[in-house]
Amino acid sequence: MILDFGDVKLIDLPQRMRGFKNFISSWILQEENKALLVDVGPASTIPLLEENLKELEVEKVEYVLITHIHIDHAGGLGDFLTIHPEAKVVVSEKGKKHLVNPEALWKGSLKVLGKIAENYGKIKPVKESFFTNKVDFAGYDVEIVETPGHAPHHISFVVDDYLFLGEACGVHQPLKEDYYMRPATPPKFFFDVYLESIERLKEFGKKKAMFGHFGMRDDCREVLKEAENQIKLWVEVIEEMFGREKEEIKEELLKRDERFSRYRKLEDDVREREDIFISNAIEGISGYIAEKMGEKS
Repeated sequence: MILDFGDVKLIDLPQRMRGFKNFISSWILQEENKALLVDVGPASTIPLLEENLKELEVEKVEYVLITHIHIDHAGGLGDFLTIHPEAKVVVSEKGKKHLVNPEALWKGSLKVLGKIAENYGKIKPVKESFFTNKVDFAGYDVEIVETPGHAPHHISFVVDDYLFLGEACGVHQPLKEDYYMRPATPPKFFFDVYLESIERLKEFGKKKAMFGHFGMRDDCREVLKEAENQIKLWVEVIEEMFGREKEEIKEELLKRDERFSRYRKLEDDVREREDIFISNAIEGISGYIAEKMGEKS
């Protein structure tokens, strides 16, 4: 499915897993038969991505911008480049080595995600020659912003009036005349770095907020403020309930976080998917709090 947002289009990359719909995506800027992509998704959906590019009559992919190297955003890059060897790739320096030699990245994905990672597909290596630090595409101004709150190798991209967030502001799920949001804080989580990343993005004023998961919002200033308030609340609640069961913590967050409470509006299968990642987010914040407590003792 292709969603049209004017100059930018979103390619939906559903997985063959229960609830994994309207979740993983690739963004595309197109100039005639040439394209720039932001993230490519996992290996399992590269054939679907290619099918959609053909539908859009894209013949040449000039650039692929990778927000971060997690398997659901960049796991299919090696496969994609065998189809589009003309493409140049922009990724953080911290992430590059793990794409050149993805063995540790693959093992880490299996450890954290298990069967989900297996369904996403194994990560193939990318040759050094594909990487670049410069983007010159169809007159667009492209700026790289270091946003390591979600992961040390996370970057965001400002492209004219568009801010490609990856997971710098967590996960967004459009609903009918509404939306759901939650933080994306897998272990190892650093609260101050997450806040600094959001603060850095505020410098760009009003842009359209383009989420890695999933969709678009018109004003990134509202998104960034909401994401900031949400992560502060989650840290506060999890610190208050430290040591309690994750399900208890989730229920308290549903009571106190109005935006997160839209979880109840999600379809049953999507809630099942979200439960996996909510658990990871609580675990990440709990680890941060445990470390902070250790430093004080």
